[in-house]
Amino acid sequence: MHQELLKALSVITEEEKVILSGEGNIDPQIYTEKKEWVVDSEKLLQRGKLIQVRPHTRFVKFPKHRHNYVEVIYMCQGTTMHVINGEEVMLEPGDLLFLNQHSEQEILPAGERDIAVNFIILPEFFDTAFSMMGAEESMVKEFLAGTLCGREQQISYLYFHVADVLPIQNLVENMVWTIFYDLGNKRSCNQITMGLLLLQLLNYMDKMETGSSRFDMELTGNVLNYIEEHYKNGSLSELASLMNYDVYWLSREIRKRTGKTYKELLQAKRMNQAVYLLGSSRLSVTDIIESVGYDNTSYFYRKFRERYGMSPKEYRQKILEK
Repeated sequence: MHQELLKALSVITEEEKVILSGEGNIDPQIYTEKKEWVVDSEKLLQRGKLIQVRPHTRFVKFPKHRHNYVEVIYMCQGTTMHVINGEEVMLEPGDLLFLNQHSEQEILPAGERDIAVNFIILPEFFDTAFSMMGAEESMVKEFLAGTLCGREQQISYLYFHVADVLPIQNLVENMVWTIFYDLGNKRSCNQITMGLLLLQLLNYMDKMETGSSRFDMELTGNVLNYIEEHYKNGSLSELASLMNYDVYWLSREIRKRTGKTYKELLQAKRMNQAVYLLGSSRLSVTDIIESVGYDNTSYFYRKFRERYGMSPKEYRQKILEK
């Protein structure tokens, strides 16, 4: 991190001065007016703003709490220990931690040289970011979006070990710099930067841990990635063989973890790909049907109309008229 920015983030705040004087611990009124420990975005964000950054408060244990917003923590220097839903997570320099509204967190005391930045983000801030992730729908993208915005309640956090990924480090530092120094056009800049950051993170899913078990995450991620890459000819039996699982057991686990059957996930991907090709290519509808893996044309037409309320030809015409 740029030394000027790191120096500015290291300055002892007024809140920390009170803590160091021995006059108190964390003052709840800084964070919430409620009896329960739910940190309130209205206390930390100026009216009308969707995102803010503040240095992590050091020298004291932050008690168990939740947030009514998405929090992203970036570890600039040193380490911090977080206990999230009972799981210990140690942040090291360059790490990124995304917490949704369903996570319960406490933070052990940090020392003077342990510098972290907290992003306070309302879920709607991510709208631009997700729109940047391509007209072609990605199930991995949907999985990430659901987790960040709280729709995937069994997963409370995403933890990325990306200290060695320079583009990600640069994007995060750009956001911190823009917000911390209150530069002009910062909402547009940071919404676009967040989109670029998430696009980069999708390339490093192997460096991610989640608030569910590593096994659950690996299984779900492997299934979704398989469908992304093999939607034309892939099969549940082939996937089960590649993963060394019984096909019936895997079928049940996919339904349990995603809320959909393998066939439903596969069909959703094929339809999304067909829609993408209708809008971005000159391929005939017949060629598109074949390219996405359907060998029964009438079945495709029926399912397409059920999903979109019109024929593929009508859908393409509607896109061209925009």
